Amino acid sequence: MGVVMLITGLVLLVQTVPLAQYLRAVEYDRLLTSLERDAFVLAGTSEEALEDGDPAALALVEIAAQQYREAGGGRVVVVNVGGEAIVTSDDDESAIGGDYSSRPEIAETLGGTISTGSRYSNTLQQQLVYVAVPVLSGPNILGAVRLTYPEATVDDAVGERLSVISVVALLTLVMAGLAGVIFSGTVTRRLQVLTATTERLAAGDLSARAEPNAGAPELVRLARSFNRMADRLAALIDEQRAFAAHASHQLRTPLTALRLKLERARDLVDSDPAGAAARLAAAEQEADRLATIVEGLLALGRAGASIVPSERVDLGQIARERVEQWQPLAAESNVKISVSGPATIAVRGVPTGVDQIIDNIIDNALAVAPSPSSIRITLTGGSRPTITVADEGPGMSDEDLANAFEPFWRGTTTTPGTGLGLAIVAELTAASGATVVLRRREPHGLEVVVAFESA
Repeated sequence: MGVVMLITGLVLLVQTVPLAQYLRAVEYDRLLTSLERDAFVLAGTSEEALEDGDPAALALVEIAAQQYREAGGGRVVVVNVGGEAIVTSDDDESAIGGDYSSRPEIAETLGGTISTGSRYSNTLQQQLVYVAVPVLSGPNILGAVRLTYPEATVDDAVGERLSVISVVALLTLVMAGLAGVIFSGTVTRRLQVLTATTERLAAGDLSARAEPNAGAPELVRLARSFNRMADRLAALIDEQRAFAAHASHQLRTPLTALRLKLERARDLVDSDPAGAAARLAAAEQEADRLATIVEGLLALGRAGASIVPSERVDLGQIARERVEQWQPLAAESNVKISVSGPATIAVRGVPTGVDQIIDNIIDNALAVAPSPSSIRITLTGGSRPTITVADEGPGMSDEDLANAFEPFWRGTTTTPGTGLGLAIVAELTAASGATVVLRRREPHGLEVVVAFESA
C-alpha cells in the first residue's frame, strides 16, 4: 500500500506542474480578453470627450473610470492624441495632464494598433498586465485608453483553482492507498492512463478525457471529476474567444447607426433645430439599445447562451423597429426594405436576441444587395411564428450553404465582412429555441427563414 501511495503521490505532483502552467495561461488569456472588451467600451465612452472636449462628456468618462476602478477592474488611463492624460482612475488629481507618450504601449496604440501584454511598472513597483486600445472617430485617432491590472491577480486565480485540484489530489492519494491493498495492479494501470490523459490536457489537447466507467469505484469518481473539470476548462476557453469576436461584431452595427444619427443632427443644428432634436432623440434610443446589447453580450459571455433564460418578446414590433433603423443606410445604397405581416407576434427569445438576429440578417442582405434592388421581410404567426428575409443578391453556392453558419466562413464571396454574422444568428436562434435555414431564390438571391417558439 505504501508503494502505491508513493507512486500515486509522485504522479499527482508531476501532473500538477504542467497543469498549473496551463491554468495560468488560460487565466492570463481570460484576463486580457476581459480587459480588451472593457477597454473598447471605455474607448466608445471617451470618443465624444476627446473629439469635442465637452466637459459633460469628460465628466462621464471620469465617472466610468472611477466606477471601473471601484469595481475591481484595475487602473484606467485615458490620453489624448499627444499622450497627455485627460482622465485617470487614480485618486491623485495631479496625474491629470501627465505625459504618457513615453510608455511603449501608449506609443504603439497612438500609432493605430491594439497593444496587450505585461511589463514591470517602476512607478507601482509591480508586474502589470495591460491592454491599450485607440479611440477612433472614423479613420482619425483621437487618443487611447489603457487598462492595467496587477499580474498577481492571475496567480491568485490559479491558486484558487489549484487548491481545489489539490483537495481532489489528496483524496485520490488516500483512495489509491486503500484500493492498493486489494487492487494494486488495477489501480496502477488506471492511474497511468489517467496521468497520460492529464498530460495531454496540460499540453493543450482540450479533447482529452478519462474513461469514466472503468476501474475501481474510486478511480471512476476521479475520472468523472477530471472530465467535468476538463469540460469546464474547454468551455471557458471557447466562451472567451467567441465572446471577444462576437462582441466586436455586434457592437459595430449600433455604433455605426449612432454615429450616422449624430452626424445628421450636427448638420441640421443651424438649419433645422427641430429635425436635429428628433435625430438626437433617435440617437439616444440607439445608445440605450447599444447599452442593452452590451448587457446581453456580457450575460452570454458569463453564463453561456445555453443557460440564459428566454423571455416573451414581440417579433412584429421588433422587426418594424429594426427596419426603421436600417432605412437610412438602405436608402444610401438605393435598396428598398419592406416588411409585411401581423403587427404583433409573441415569441420566445433570449434578451436582445431577436433584435440581433434581425440586424445581422439585414446587414448581410445589404452587403450583397445590388443597386437598385429590394429586401422583403415577411412575418407569419401560428404555432411556429417565422420571419423571412429575402434579398436579390447573388445567392450562395451549395458549399456556402453547407458552411454558412460556421464562424469566420467567408466562402466564395468578395463582400467585405468578418464571417461572423450568420454564426451569431445560429447561436442566438439555438439559445432562443428557434431554428434558421437558408434557401436559394430563383433566378438569384437568398432567403433566410427563422422559426421561433410561440409565446
